[in-house]
Amino acid sequence: MDFVFYDIALWVYLALFAAAFFAGVIDAIAGGGGLITVPVLLAAGLSPAEALATNKLQGCAGTVSASYHFIKKGQVKLSDMLLPIAMTAIGAVSGTLLVSYLDSALLLKAVPIILIAVAIFFFFLPKVQPYIASRFSLTNLQFSLIIGTSLGFYDGLIGPGTGAFFSTAYLCFMGLTVVSATAHTKVLNATSNLASLAMFAFSGHLVWALGIVMGFGQWFGAQIGSRLVITKGAKLIRPMVIIMCLAISVKLLLDN
Repeated sequence: MDFVFYDIALWVYLALFAAAFFAGVIDAIAGGGGLITVPVLLAAGLSPAEALATNKLQGCAGTVSASYHFIKKGQVKLSDMLLPIAMTAIGAVSGTLLVSYLDSALLLKAVPIILIAVAIFFFFLPKVQPYIASRFSLTNLQFSLIIGTSLGFYDGLIGPGTGAFFSTAYLCFMGLTVVSATAHTKVLNATSNLASLAMFAFSGHLVWALGIVMGFGQWFGAQIGSRLVITKGAKLIRPMVIIMCLAISVKLLLDN
């Protein structure tokens, strides 16, 4: 395992910490924090591979932080999440291992369309969600095998919008509230991030010093974001998810 270090000025570390803090707040509420952190890492002089690997390291701190807060506040019962966690981890490891062998470009082109659909779903959420949840419910086993594995695989392979997809799945197929769906999503997000990070750790692309500094920013930002989720609820989450889904869609369309 190679360790990559850079001779970077102190102000760059401070700027990256601040960016990660802000991204942590946003990501805990609606996902999409990578829209902030990946461009900042590229601007700091990292190669695309180093930026993606380091982003996964710092992103883990944010999702674990938010998960910890939701579990502590009783929004998530960890004992009920063991199977979804296991299947999400398997999916994420599989996706990360196959990223070099599969052509993800075609799938990436479809993601903006799906995210726009998710944004529309959240816009009409109060009317649409009860109807869908009453007709297409899944058991915990079915959710774990179908949703956990597939979205874990997607996060390991590509990643953009995973949080929004998990939240939508929890709303549609498990009938959870917006706050509960967001809390459960963060636990599975943390799972897929940690599983992918375990693979990235041996790639030689991780810039550990930057990732650790940004990880502290993510941790504190996610603590604030997760508190806002509980106190503000759907009034904050719905518009944020819509904005982040559309923002990710626009970025992907411009990139491709």
